[in-house]
Parts: sequence; structure tokens; C-alpha cells
Amino acid sequence: MSVVDWPHRFLTLEDWAELPETPEFQVEVVEGVLVVSPRPLWFHQRAVTRLGYLLDDLLPAEFGAFSEVEVVIHESPVTVRVPDVVVAPSRLVDEDTARLGADDVSLVIEVLSEGTRRTDRVTKFSEYSEVGIEHYWIVDLDDPVSMITYRLIDGEYENFGEHSGVAELDFAGTPVTIDLDALTSARAQRL
Repeated sequence: MSVVDWPHRFLTLEDWAELPETPEFQVEVVEGVLVVSPRPLWFHQRAVTRLGYLLDDLLPAEFGAFSEVEVVIHESPVTVRVPDVVVAPSRLVDEDTARLGADDVSLVIEVLSEGTRRTDRVTKFSEYSEVGIEHYWIVDLDDPVSMITYRLIDGEYENFGEHSGVAELDFAGTPVTIDLDALTSARAQRL
């Protein structure tokens, strides 16, 4: 779909699926409206890549951590988010689906960057809790690197801890240790 034949209405999930890939932009759709922003810089990308790989290694085999996966928050009006990292059942990789439903996602991690702070802390916070995503972690790369972890309790996110340095966490009964400083350092976390 090009700008010339852009529909004069809110996008549907079918419209979203037909959009061409745009490697130079981060693209989401919120309540039928396309939201386009520049791709994050390398500092952010390094942290996201390391966090995804680390979690994928640490989680139980039935879960996988994935970066830049489309998550359908609502079908009508369509809202599709592309979180920095999602944790979902590993079997979905074998199914090779185009996108995940919010009910498939156990954990979403957003890494704050210029231009996303309010969206990640307010809008996505609200959206993810409304659709029942159990865990939401927000990583702030400003010095010192920190992370706030939230867990859904009775339909609302509760703060389960604010971390800097080394974060000792639990996910699905599995201990998870994350060296937050290693997300942005020249050397990755060594297990």
C-alpha cells in the first residue's frame, strides 16, 4: 500500500497485514491509526538484543523470548504493538505465525528511548494490563541502567521491584538474573 492509495478510513487488521515492511522505521497501529517513528539507535538495539538472547537462554524450555514481534492488542479498532521483547510459548515459533495475540504473551519488556517514555510508561502500561499480559518490565538505559518490574494482580499492574546493577527475578518459577549494566556495556553478561 503506498501513500497514493492510502485508505481514507481507519486501518483494519487486514490493511495492517498488507503494509510493506519498512526497515528504516518502527511502525505500529493504534486504534486504526498508523504510528511511525524512527528506528532506535544502536545503544537501544544492543540492549534489546542482549536482553532477548539472555532471557531466551534462562527461561524454561516452554517459553521463548523474541524481539520485534507484532502483538495484536485489539482487533477492532485495530491496535498492534511491536514490543522490544516478548516472552511467549516456544511452540508458537514452530507455528511461524505472522503475529501474536495478547493472550499468547506472558511478558512484555519495553526499553525506553527518546520519544517513547510516555508511551511506554502510560499508554502501553494501560493497554498491556487491559488485555491481561501478566508481566510488564520497563528498562531505562539512562545511567544507572534500571528496570521496573510489574505484575498483573486483579487486573492492575503492581510494582514488583525496581532494580539497578544485578536484578534477581523470578519468571514462571524460574530464577532469572540480569546484569542490567551489561545490557549497554562493551561486553555482554557472562553466565
